[in-house]
Amino acid sequence: MTTHVPPPALAAYAAGSPDDAATWTVEVHLEGCAECRDRLGELAAPPLRGLLGDAREAILQQARTGPQPVRRRPLRRWWLRWTDWSLAAWAAMTCTVILAAVLLDRNYPDRPSAVLLLAPVAPLAGLAVAWSRRANPNWEVIAGTARAGLELLLRRTLAVLLLVAPVLAVAGLAVGRNPALWLLPCLTFTAATLLVGSRVGVPLAAAVLGGGWLAAVTAVSFTGDAARAAAVTETLLRPATMPAWAAAAVVLTVLTALRAEHLRRPAGWR
Repeated sequence: MTTHVPPPALAAYAAGSPDDAATWTVEVHLEGCAECRDRLGELAAPPLRGLLGDAREAILQQARTGPQPVRRRPLRRWWLRWTDWSLAAWAAMTCTVILAAVLLDRNYPDRPSAVLLLAPVAPLAGLAVAWSRRANPNWEVIAGTARAGLELLLRRTLAVLLLVAPVLAVAGLAVGRNPALWLLPCLTFTAATLLVGSRVGVPLAAAVLGGGWLAAVTAVSFTGDAARAAAVTETLLRPATMPAWAAAAVVLTVLTALRAEHLRRPAGWR
Protein backbone atom coordinates (compact mmCIF):
# COMPACT_ATOMS: atom_id res chain seq x y z
CA MET A 1 0.00 0.00 0.00
CA THR A 2 1.21 3.56 -0.74
CA THR A 3 1.35 6.37 1.81
CA HIS A 4 -2.46 6.62 1.71
CA VAL A 5 -5.23 4.27 0.73
CA PRO A 6 -5.81 4.43 -3.05
CA PRO A 7 -9.14 6.06 -3.97
CA PRO A 8 -10.59 2.90 -5.59
CA ALA A 9 -9.77 0.83 -2.50
CA LEU A 10 -11.22 3.48 -0.19
CA ALA A 11 -14.38 3.76 -2.30
CA ALA A 12 -14.78 -0.03 -2.25
CA TYR A 13 -14.34 -0.03 1.53
CA ALA A 14 -16.98 2.70 1.92
CA ALA A 15 -19.36 0.69 -0.27
CA GLY A 16 -18.74 -2.45 1.79
CA SER A 17 -17.43 -4.50 -1.13
CA PRO A 18 -13.72 -5.18 -0.49
CA ASP A 19 -12.47 -8.66 0.39
CA ASP A 20 -11.36 -9.59 3.90
CA ALA A 21 -7.67 -9.03 3.29
CA ALA A 22 -8.24 -5.57 1.80
CA THR A 23 -10.62 -4.67 4.64
CA TRP A 24 -8.04 -5.55 7.26
CA THR A 25 -5.32 -3.56 5.47
CA VAL A 26 -7.53 -0.49 5.04
CA GLU A 27 -8.72 -0.53 8.66
CA VAL A 28 -5.17 -0.81 10.01
CA HIS A 29 -4.19 2.21 7.92
CA LEU A 30 -7.27 4.21 8.93
CA GLU A 31 -6.43 3.83 12.61
CA GLY A 32 -3.37 6.04 12.20
CA CYS A 33 -4.23 8.28 9.24
CA ALA A 34 -6.57 11.20 9.86
CA GLU A 35 -6.45 12.31 6.21
CA CYS A 36 -7.78 8.97 4.94
CA ARG A 37 -10.47 9.00 7.62
CA ASP A 38 -11.60 12.42 6.39
CA ARG A 39 -11.67 11.14 2.80
CA LEU A 40 -13.68 8.13 3.94
CA GLY A 41 -16.19 10.44 5.64
CA GLU A 42 -16.66 12.33 2.36
CA LEU A 43 -17.47 9.08 0.57
CA ALA A 44 -20.30 8.25 2.97
CA ALA A 45 -23.89 8.76 1.86
CA PRO A 46 -25.54 12.03 2.98
CA PRO A 47 -27.90 10.35 5.49
CA LEU A 48 -24.95 8.59 7.10
CA ARG A 49 -22.91 11.80 7.24
CA GLY A 50 -25.81 13.55 8.95
CA LEU A 51 -26.13 10.73 11.48
CA LEU A 52 -22.39 10.78 12.20
CA GLY A 53 -22.46 14.54 12.59
CA ASP A 54 -25.30 14.38 15.09
CA ALA A 55 -23.53 11.63 17.05
CA ARG A 56 -20.32 13.69 17.09
CA GLU A 57 -22.12 16.76 18.41
CA ALA A 58 -23.87 14.70 21.09
CA ILE A 59 -20.59 13.18 22.23
CA LEU A 60 -18.86 16.56 22.35
CA GLN A 61 -21.77 18.08 24.27
CA GLN A 62 -21.68 15.21 26.78
CA ALA A 63 -17.91 15.60 27.12
CA ARG A 64 -18.26 19.33 27.85
CA THR A 65 -21.04 19.03 30.40
CA GLY A 66 -19.91 15.76 31.98
CA PRO A 67 -22.14 13.12 33.55
CA GLN A 68 -24.63 14.26 36.15
CA PRO A 69 -23.90 13.07 39.68
CA VAL A 70 -26.00 10.11 40.76
CA ARG A 71 -28.22 10.84 43.73
CA ARG A 72 -27.34 8.64 46.65
CA ARG A 73 -30.12 6.46 48.02
CA PRO A 74 -28.89 4.99 51.31
CA LEU A 75 -32.11 3.10 52.00
CA ARG A 76 -32.16 1.47 48.56
CA ARG A 77 -28.48 0.56 48.83
CA TRP A 78 -29.02 -0.97 52.28
CA TRP A 79 -32.02 -2.94 51.04
CA LEU A 80 -30.15 -4.42 48.04
CA ARG A 81 -27.18 -5.28 50.23
CA TRP A 82 -29.23 -7.24 52.73
CA THR A 83 -32.18 -8.59 50.79
CA ASP A 84 -34.03 -8.51 47.48
CA TRP A 85 -37.43 -7.43 46.21
CA SER A 86 -38.16 -11.02 45.19
CA LEU A 87 -38.70 -11.75 48.90
CA ALA A 88 -41.80 -9.57 49.10
CA ALA A 89 -44.15 -12.20 47.67
CA TRP A 90 -42.54 -14.88 49.82
CA ALA A 91 -43.00 -12.76 52.97
CA ALA A 92 -46.72 -12.34 52.24
CA MET A 93 -47.11 -16.07 51.62
CA THR A 94 -45.26 -17.00 54.81
CA CYS A 95 -47.37 -14.67 56.94
CA THR A 96 -50.53 -16.16 55.41
CA VAL A 97 -49.40 -19.71 56.17
CA ILE A 98 -48.51 -18.84 59.76
CA LEU A 99 -51.90 -17.18 60.21
CA ALA A 100 -53.54 -20.35 58.92
CA ALA A 101 -51.52 -22.36 61.45
CA VAL A 102 -52.78 -20.13 64.27
CA LEU A 103 -56.36 -20.68 63.14
CA LEU A 104 -55.82 -24.44 63.06
CA ASP A 105 -54.44 -24.37 66.62
CA ARG A 106 -57.46 -22.44 67.85
CA ASN A 107 -60.04 -24.57 66.06
CA TYR A 108 -58.43 -27.96 66.73
CA PRO A 109 -56.82 -27.73 70.19
CA ASP A 110 -56.71 -31.52 70.54
CA ARG A 111 -54.37 -31.81 67.55
CA PRO A 112 -50.60 -31.11 67.60
CA SER A 113 -49.75 -27.42 67.40
CA ALA A 114 -49.57 -26.39 63.75
CA VAL A 115 -47.54 -23.32 64.71
CA LEU A 116 -44.83 -25.44 66.35
CA LEU A 117 -44.76 -27.88 63.47
CA LEU A 118 -44.48 -25.13 60.87
CA ALA A 119 -41.97 -22.94 62.71
CA PRO A 120 -38.80 -25.02 62.06
CA VAL A 121 -39.16 -24.71 58.28
CA ALA A 122 -40.86 -21.31 58.00
CA PRO A 123 -37.66 -19.49 56.86
CA LEU A 124 -36.63 -22.11 54.30
CA ALA A 125 -38.87 -20.85 51.51
CA GLY A 126 -37.33 -17.39 51.93
CA LEU A 127 -33.82 -18.81 51.70
CA ALA A 128 -34.73 -20.68 48.53
CA VAL A 129 -36.13 -17.53 46.93
CA ALA A 130 -33.27 -15.28 48.04
CA TRP A 131 -30.69 -17.64 46.59
CA SER A 132 -32.48 -18.85 43.47
CA ARG A 133 -31.52 -17.89 39.94
CA ARG A 134 -35.12 -18.47 38.82
CA ALA A 135 -36.63 -16.10 41.37
CA ASN A 136 -33.92 -13.44 41.21
CA PRO A 137 -33.31 -11.86 37.77
CA ASN A 138 -30.06 -10.27 39.01
CA TRP A 139 -28.44 -13.52 40.10
CA GLU A 140 -25.65 -13.36 37.49
CA VAL A 141 -24.54 -9.92 38.67
CA ILE A 142 -24.77 -10.91 42.34
CA ALA A 143 -23.01 -14.24 41.87
CA GLY A 144 -20.12 -12.49 40.12
CA THR A 145 -19.39 -10.03 42.92
CA ALA A 146 -16.67 -10.45 45.51
CA ARG A 147 -19.26 -10.79 48.31
CA ALA A 148 -21.33 -13.46 46.61
CA GLY A 149 -20.27 -16.22 48.96
CA LEU A 150 -20.92 -16.90 52.62
CA GLU A 151 -21.11 -13.21 53.58
CA LEU A 152 -23.97 -12.45 51.21
CA LEU A 153 -25.73 -15.69 52.10
CA LEU A 154 -25.54 -14.89 55.82
CA ARG A 155 -26.83 -11.37 55.20
CA ARG A 156 -29.86 -12.70 53.37
CA THR A 157 -30.36 -15.45 55.93
CA LEU A 158 -30.42 -12.87 58.71
CA ALA A 159 -32.87 -10.74 56.72
CA VAL A 160 -35.17 -13.74 56.29
CA LEU A 161 -34.99 -14.59 60.00
CA LEU A 162 -35.74 -10.99 60.94
CA LEU A 163 -38.86 -11.18 58.80
CA VAL A 164 -40.02 -14.57 60.08
CA ALA A 165 -39.12 -14.41 63.78
CA PRO A 166 -41.48 -11.55 64.78
CA VAL A 167 -44.38 -13.20 62.96
CA LEU A 168 -43.68 -16.52 64.65
CA ALA A 169 -43.34 -14.75 68.00
CA VAL A 170 -46.80 -13.21 67.64
CA ALA A 171 -48.22 -16.55 66.50
CA GLY A 172 -46.59 -18.35 69.43
CA LEU A 173 -47.98 -15.88 71.93
CA ALA A 174 -51.42 -16.19 70.35
CA VAL A 175 -51.46 -19.94 70.98
CA GLY A 176 -49.55 -19.81 74.28
CA ARG A 177 -46.32 -21.51 73.19
CA ASN A 178 -42.87 -21.03 74.69
CA PRO A 179 -40.66 -19.11 72.18
CA ALA A 180 -37.79 -21.56 72.68
CA LEU A 181 -39.98 -24.38 71.38
CA TRP A 182 -40.07 -22.82 67.89
CA LEU A 183 -36.93 -20.64 67.82
CA LEU A 184 -34.27 -23.33 68.33
CA PRO A 185 -35.74 -25.78 65.76
CA CYS A 186 -36.06 -22.84 63.36
CA LEU A 187 -32.37 -21.98 63.73
CA THR A 188 -31.40 -25.65 63.43
CA PHE A 189 -33.19 -26.16 60.13
CA THR A 190 -31.80 -22.87 58.81
CA ALA A 191 -28.23 -23.94 59.60
CA ALA A 192 -28.87 -27.37 58.08
CA THR A 193 -30.15 -25.76 54.88
CA LEU A 194 -27.01 -23.66 54.56
CA LEU A 195 -24.78 -26.66 55.17
CA VAL A 196 -26.54 -28.94 52.70
CA GLY A 197 -26.86 -26.01 50.30
CA SER A 198 -23.08 -25.72 50.10
CA ARG A 199 -23.15 -29.11 48.42
CA VAL A 200 -26.35 -29.23 46.33
CA GLY A 201 -27.51 -25.60 46.24
CA VAL A 202 -29.58 -23.68 48.77
CA PRO A 203 -32.94 -23.91 46.91
CA LEU A 204 -32.69 -27.70 46.56
CA ALA A 205 -31.58 -28.10 50.17
CA ALA A 206 -34.51 -25.98 51.38
CA ALA A 207 -36.93 -28.02 49.28
CA VAL A 208 -35.63 -31.37 50.52
CA LEU A 209 -35.40 -30.47 54.21
CA GLY A 210 -38.57 -28.42 54.33
CA GLY A 211 -40.57 -30.84 52.23
CA GLY A 212 -39.38 -33.83 54.24
CA TRP A 213 -40.25 -32.22 57.56
CA LEU A 214 -43.68 -31.08 56.39
CA ALA A 215 -44.46 -34.48 54.90
CA ALA A 216 -43.50 -36.21 58.15
CA VAL A 217 -45.45 -33.91 60.45
CA THR A 218 -48.47 -33.94 58.14
CA ALA A 219 -48.53 -37.72 58.21
CA VAL A 220 -48.33 -37.69 62.00
CA SER A 221 -50.80 -34.84 62.56
CA PHE A 222 -53.55 -36.27 60.40
CA THR A 223 -53.40 -39.75 61.79
CA GLY A 224 -56.65 -41.05 63.22
CA ASP A 225 -55.37 -41.13 66.81
CA ALA A 226 -55.10 -37.51 68.04
CA ALA A 227 -53.47 -38.54 71.33
CA ARG A 228 -50.77 -40.49 69.52
CA ALA A 229 -50.11 -37.59 67.15
CA ALA A 230 -49.80 -35.15 70.05
CA ALA A 231 -47.44 -37.53 71.85
CA VAL A 232 -45.13 -37.77 68.83
CA THR A 233 -45.07 -33.99 68.51
CA GLU A 234 -44.33 -33.53 72.20
CA THR A 235 -41.43 -35.94 71.87
CA LEU A 236 -39.78 -33.70 69.26
CA LEU A 237 -40.81 -30.24 70.44
CA ARG A 238 -40.76 -30.03 74.22
CA PRO A 239 -38.53 -28.24 76.74
CA ALA A 240 -36.48 -31.37 77.44
CA THR A 241 -35.38 -31.60 73.77
CA MET A 242 -34.34 -27.95 73.45
CA PRO A 243 -30.69 -28.59 74.48
CA ALA A 244 -30.44 -31.15 71.67
CA TRP A 245 -31.86 -28.66 69.17
CA ALA A 246 -29.44 -25.99 70.40
CA ALA A 247 -26.44 -28.34 70.14
CA ALA A 248 -27.48 -29.35 66.63
CA ALA A 249 -27.80 -25.69 65.60
CA VAL A 250 -24.29 -24.91 66.90
CA VAL A 251 -22.70 -27.94 65.22
CA LEU A 252 -24.40 -27.26 61.89
CA THR A 253 -23.39 -23.60 62.02
CA VAL A 254 -19.74 -24.51 62.65
CA LEU A 255 -19.79 -27.02 59.78
CA THR A 256 -21.30 -24.39 57.49
CA ALA A 257 -18.50 -21.97 58.38
CA LEU A 258 -15.94 -24.66 57.60
CA ARG A 259 -17.49 -25.07 54.15
CA ALA A 260 -17.48 -21.34 53.47
CA GLU A 261 -15.13 -21.83 50.51
CA HIS A 262 -17.79 -23.86 48.71
CA LEU A 263 -20.32 -21.05 49.15
CA ARG A 264 -18.07 -18.48 47.46
CA ARG A 265 -18.78 -20.04 44.06
CA PRO A 266 -22.11 -19.68 42.23
CA ALA A 267 -22.74 -23.37 42.97
CA GLY A 268 -25.25 -22.37 45.62
CA TRP A 269 -27.47 -20.88 42.92
CA ARG A 270 -29.84 -23.39 41.33
